[in-house]
Amino acid sequence: MLNGLSEGELTPREEVLRRIDALRKRMVEHGLNYGIIIQNVDMYYFAGTLQKGLLFIPIEGEPLLFIERTLERARYESPIDVIPIRKDRDVREIIDGKGILKGQGGMELDVVPVTLFERWKNILGLGMVKDISPLIRDVRMIKSPFEIKQIKKSGEIITRVFEKGREIIKEGMSEMEIGSLLELEGRKAGHQGFLRMRGLNQEMMSTYVTHGISGVIQSHGDVPISGVGVTHAIAQGPSLNRVRKGVPVLIDYGGGYNGYITDETRPYVIGEMKDIFKKAYDVAREIVDETLSVLKEGVNGTEIFDMALKKAKKARMEEYFMGYGPTKVSFIGHGLGLEINELPVITPRHNIPLKEGMVFAFEPKFVIPGEGAIGIEIDIIVRKEKAERVTDFPLDVVYI
Repeated sequence: MLNGLSEGELTPREEVLRRIDALRKRMVEHGLNYGIIIQNVDMYYFAGTLQKGLLFIPIEGEPLLFIERTLERARYESPIDVIPIRKDRDVREIIDGKGILKGQGGMELDVVPVTLFERWKNILGLGMVKDISPLIRDVRMIKSPFEIKQIKKSGEIITRVFEKGREIIKEGMSEMEIGSLLELEGRKAGHQGFLRMRGLNQEMMSTYVTHGISGVIQSHGDVPISGVGVTHAIAQGPSLNRVRKGVPVLIDYGGGYNGYITDETRPYVIGEMKDIFKKAYDVAREIVDETLSVLKEGVNGTEIFDMALKKAKKARMEEYFMGYGPTKVSFIGHGLGLEINELPVITPRHNIPLKEGMVFAFEPKFVIPGEGAIGIEIDIIVRKEKAERVTDFPLDVVYI
């Protein structure tokens, strides 16, 4: 049906069944008899489609994929047998007929709106419902070879966009002009158009361009550098600020391919860079290089954060590390996948031994009041004996 219209690879049946089995194991460990999946991203992960409906996963027997709309597309996209429904209440009748609606159930309570949650509780006659989202996020944290393939294709879009940055950045251009041209390049390379971020009021653009003062002004997002944007209604992203010589232009770009997100940052400078920026960049580069040299399966995320912080302290740059003042963020790395804020999170508090197949963005950045921001962000795949980078774009400052 979609041949020739859509480039993305369909999720293989064995991949979907492996994911469902992994969730079932965790459900058993936590005393759940069934899980109800509604959110788009989770539905896509466990069913291969996000058409309107509900996925019911019992700990035994076949998963039930109920689709209200659009049936034909769901059948094309999902390897699971699709059960057509005309209205939500049809689900109760079918499940009752199979005798599987018993015991303790779970739903994605971190993202499902209260009104929708109460509606399904009423339709299915549910009692107490547990939050299944921690189990889902745990399953999604380890990427399969199929997922790594999608992530690397997403990374190829980043490389193409960063290469374009060399060509287009000129003195006097606005951040918005630069961002628009980079977004066009990404779309031409197959970018899916937007990024997904889990949680209420969590919004994320694909392209952030900051320069000088716009890199210092913070906003509501839990990010070290958010940009100003062009309206208070969005309050993040590229602004009308214009590029000057000697001040870094920081491009933070999120790739997106077949649902999978990548996220990297590089600094571009016209002419010579100020000493304060040079110093901050050198520290960020040392942090990245040291991390890549030691990172492998078994290393704890807290160790990675501590090493980075020690570097910043030694250079007397701790004050500017990962933000400034009350808007500092508490992490230096965040997981990547179908959402840009997956696990693992690299902080001094999250005790997470890294495992092969984890993918995360690592972003040592510095925000210098009155001057601007600079840093590097790279995407890393954890392997048993080493770290593997997602992209091959150089880590050097791009001088124009």
